[in-house]
Amino acid sequence: MNNSEITFKIWGDRALFTRPEFKTEQVTYDVITPSAAKGVAEAIFWKPEIRYEILKIGVLRPIQKASILRNMIKSRQSERMAKQGSVLEIESDRTQRHALILQNVAYLITLQIHLKDHATEPLKKYLEIFRRRLAKGQCFQQPYFGCREFIAYFSEPDENDQPLKSLKTDLGLMLHSIDFTAEGTRPNFFQASIESGIMEVSL
Repeated sequence: MNNSEITFKIWGDRALFTRPEFKTEQVTYDVITPSAAKGVAEAIFWKPEIRYEILKIGVLRPIQKASILRNMIKSRQSERMAKQGSVLEIESDRTQRHALILQNVAYLITLQIHLKDHATEPLKKYLEIFRRRLAKGQCFQQPYFGCREFIAYFSEPDENDQPLKSLKTDLGLMLHSIDFTAEGTRPNFFQASIESGIMEVSL
């Protein structure tokens, strides 16, 4: 393992990593996406002078799905409406929609920390802080699996945390990341697959 890499365990009761091609109902990917894994890492430890690169994701538990009903809001309040002081009546705008989610998830995340140009501290310092937070269960904000009500727990891995060797599947195109530019947002996808319980991440 590269000395700038960290591997940690995350797990939870429920998860929803929404596939963008489904417009009405929410349908999850089979495993956590790199962008969601990066979000968990940033929730544990965030600094503007570092960035995380997700290298691989190990699947620790069998893929289990369930269909649930979620309370949603039909409308969105635009920036113009907010500036005008318009009020969105949540109760009258509430609706229920089906969502296909994951249950009982657990992953090993391997990432690399990179320093940005304006960083003034050595990489070693950020690695030590991240590892210390893992050991103590501390975080910048509560991590979650796609929805804030689906809490993600995290810790250092132990010797019993091994990817499912029998798990092999082609996941197709998966969301890798989203670039934010002056023209708007641009999603990046990659061809995802799992071999021996591990999804290698690359663009």
